[in-house]
Amino acid sequence: MNLGVRWTLHGDGRTPAPGAVVRPDERLSWPRTAGLGAQHVVAMFGASFVAPVLMGLDPNLAIMMSGVATVIFLLATRGTVPSYLGCSLSFVGVAAAIRASGGTSATVTGAVLVVGLVLFLAGLAVRRFGARIIHAAMPPIVTGAVVMLIGFNLAPVTAATYWPQDQWTALLVMLFTGLAVVCLRGFWSRIAIFLGLIFGYAVSWVFDLVFGKIHSMSPSGQVTDHWRLDLSGVATADWIGLPSFHGPSFEWSAILVALPVVIALIAENAGHVKAVGEMTGDPLDDKLGTAIAADGAASMLSTAVGGPPNTTYSENIGVMAATRVYSTAAYWAAAGFALLFGLCPKFGAVVAAIPGGVLGGITVILYGMIGLLGAQIWINAEVDLRNPLNLVPAAAGIIIGVGGVKLTFTDTFELGGIALGTLVVITGYHVLRAFAPAHMKEQEPLLDSGTSSYESGADEEPATER
Repeated sequence: MNLGVRWTLHGDGRTPAPGAVVRPDERLSWPRTAGLGAQHVVAMFGASFVAPVLMGLDPNLAIMMSGVATVIFLLATRGTVPSYLGCSLSFVGVAAAIRASGGTSATVTGAVLVVGLVLFLAGLAVRRFGARIIHAAMPPIVTGAVVMLIGFNLAPVTAATYWPQDQWTALLVMLFTGLAVVCLRGFWSRIAIFLGLIFGYAVSWVFDLVFGKIHSMSPSGQVTDHWRLDLSGVATADWIGLPSFHGPSFEWSAILVALPVVIALIAENAGHVKAVGEMTGDPLDDKLGTAIAADGAASMLSTAVGGPPNTTYSENIGVMAATRVYSTAAYWAAAGFALLFGLCPKFGAVVAAIPGGVLGGITVILYGMIGLLGAQIWINAEVDLRNPLNLVPAAAGIIIGVGGVKLTFTDTFELGGIALGTLVVITGYHVLRAFAPAHMKEQEPLLDSGTSSYESGADEEPATER
C-alpha cells in the first residue's frame, strides 16, 4: 500500500540544478530536508500563532495539532499534494460571535467539530459525484460573498477589543506589517505577519521602558494601568509539558453560526490543489475530494481534544514557489517540528503574551485581507455584479453579516451575523434564480479555476498509480 512515505534522492541531494524542481516523491539530503521543514514551520507561524489567540484557544495545542493534521493530510493524499495544515483564520469571526453570546471554549470547539464533519462529508461527496455538486450549490457569487462577510464581520473585534488596548503600538504595527507585505520579496513577504509580531513585541518593550505603564483597556476588558508586554507567565512556564486539552460541547445556536465557514474551506482547498498542481506540473484535480475530506477529518480530530480547526496554508505554497522544492518529506519534517513546539509550554506562554495593541495592528490588515479574498473569488470567476441575480443576494447577505442583523425566533434562539448572512446569500440566490428571466441565467464560471477540469467521475484512482 502506497502511503507516500518513500522518496528518491534528487540529484546529489544538495542543490537542484538550474531550472530543476524537486518533485513531491523526491527529497534532498535529510539535513537539508529538515531545514526546509523548519522554514515551512516559520512560514505558517504568523497566522497559526494569531488564530488560536484570537479564538481564545491554547496556542501550544494549536501548533501541535497542526503537525498531526499535516500528517493525516499527507497520508490521505498519499504524498501527492504537498501541503501544510495550520489553524484556520476563517473561524476567528465564528469564535468571536459564539463567545459574545456567552459561549465557552468547549462551545467553540464543539461547533467547529461539526463543521469539520460536514467538510469531511463534502469531500466524500466530491470523490463520489465530482465537483459539479459544489458548483451547483455554491457558484462564485455565493462563495465570494460568504468569504467576504466572514472577514468583514471581524471588524468590530479589532475596533472594540484590540486597538483600544494600545492605539499607538497598533498604528505602528499596522504600518510596519503593511510595508513588509508590500515591500519585501520572496520568503520574507510570506512571513510578514510573523515579522509584524516580532516588531510589535519590540515596540511594546521599548514603550514600557520609556513611558512606563499604559492606562487603557486590559485584555480582561477593564481600564487599568498595566504593562503593554507582560512576560511573567513565560518565566514560570515549563520547558516541556503537554498543552491544555478539553472536550467539545454542542449547542445548536453555535453550530449554526459556524456552519457557513464550510463554504470558505471548500474554496480554500480548491484553490490550493490547483496552485500546487500548476507548480508541480501534475494534474491534481482528482485529489480535491480527498484533500477536502482529509482537511475535515484533521479538523475533527483537533477540535475533539480542544484545538482549533485546520486548513491548507497558502503561506507554504509561497515557500515552495520560492525554493522550487515540492518534496512532501519537507512537510513531514515540518510536522515533526510542530509537534515538538507544541510540547513546550514556555513557547506557548510567549505566544499568549502578545500585547493587545500588536494584535490590533495586525488584525486590521489580516481581517481585511480575509474579506477581500471574497472579492478575489469574484474577479477570478469574472462574476458580473451588474446582473441583479448576482448583485441582490450578495448585497443583502453581506450587509446582514457585517452589520450583525438578527432574526429572533424565541427567547433562546436567534439567527444573525455570519449565519443569517450566509443563509440569505445561498437561499436568496437560488430562489431568485428559479424566478429570474432566462437572460439572467447565463452559464456561471466554476467555483474556482482549480476545479475547471472536473468531470463526474473525478477522484477515481488512476490505473497506473502504485
